[in-house]
Amino acid sequence: MSMISFRKIFHWGPLAALAFMKVVTITTVHCIRQWWPPEDLLSYLNFYGFIYLSGSSLYYFITAIYEGPGFLPLKWHPKNKEDYQYLQFCKICEGYKAPRSHHCRKCNRCVLKMDHHCPWINNCVGHYNHGYFTAFLTCAVCGCCLSTFNLIAWLLSLISSQRNFPLPSSYVLIIIIFAIGLAIGVVFAVGLLLYHQLAGILRNATGIEDWILEKAKHRRHGTDDVFINPYSINKLFNIKQVLKWHCAADGDGITWPINDGCHQYTLTIEQILQKEEKRRRSRKYTVISPSSGSWLPVTHGWRVFCHPPLTTEPRIKLDIDDLVIVTRWRRHWMFGEKQNINDNPKTRIRGWFPTSCVIEVIENGMDSSENSKDENSFNN
Repeated sequence: MSMISFRKIFHWGPLAALAFMKVVTITTVHCIRQWWPPEDLLSYLNFYGFIYLSGSSLYYFITAIYEGPGFLPLKWHPKNKEDYQYLQFCKICEGYKAPRSHHCRKCNRCVLKMDHHCPWINNCVGHYNHGYFTAFLTCAVCGCCLSTFNLIAWLLSLISSQRNFPLPSSYVLIIIIFAIGLAIGVVFAVGLLLYHQLAGILRNATGIEDWILEKAKHRRHGTDDVFINPYSINKLFNIKQVLKWHCAADGDGITWPINDGCHQYTLTIEQILQKEEKRRRSRKYTVISPSSGSWLPVTHGWRVFCHPPLTTEPRIKLDIDDLVIVTRWRRHWMFGEKQNINDNPKTRIRGWFPTSCVIEVIENGMDSSENSKDENSFNN
């Protein structure tokens, strides 16, 4: 397990994050010691406060990687066979998906309480590392706020006539300006991610569950039936499930406290119903023009190039006469699964591709006008 986590660090995401932390930390310490060295109470709080936040960011970052999200055991199944009907089966892991568990195509495992796969930690954010990941985001944002203040104050002192430290070299000045840009970028970009994480914690819903709940609301639009998040009991309870001083997760990641009137499989049943609707809505297309699988293709026109799907989901390579089962439509793009000749679930190919690559295969006497009507109603 330690070897797996060690390899997780040697990836562009963690290495880039560690490099950013090192640049911001070293430049900020250098500037603080020149601009406002720790000599009184406020300067001590400023200096050692930044050191604490920087060290905590590194600790929680490494812990989030090494702790991992927690994976559902391979070939897992509930103890009661009657519960099989309420769960989805994962053909890759050859077992059932426990409540709040989802299969990650990058980790290639079913993840406990999966929120999302984060490239910066080269791991999923899930049940066991959710608290550590949130603590890392908090310390990183607070530390970069303090870093931005000190770096800009140093720069202003350099410009003004009140400078009491030697003139830096041009290389040092470039590095410090670069560090200011990094720190400000972290405050805004990571701060936005932290906001969404905290909002999800208050609702006791992961990023994936937010999408399921949104679709559940859409399915019941115009009716008196209201779908309740079974895991959101109250805000204080929701916070305590993730945010603790020790950041360690409670429970096994399979069984969860739930709202009155709900049961362990309330959300999984809703997922199954949504997937059944998606299958009924799906359409078969045949490829008439090859697709390279590029994220920004240049051979399918400027409209396709300028309107890529705003998602990290993969793009797929297609050859002429391939068949694709499409489940999502966007402007100039489609999302679907390439039909697998050997029917091996572990080699499923799913992703986005340009609409201009395919034409629809008409089946069961359904004409193109009916299909267009269905697609338009789905997009609306």
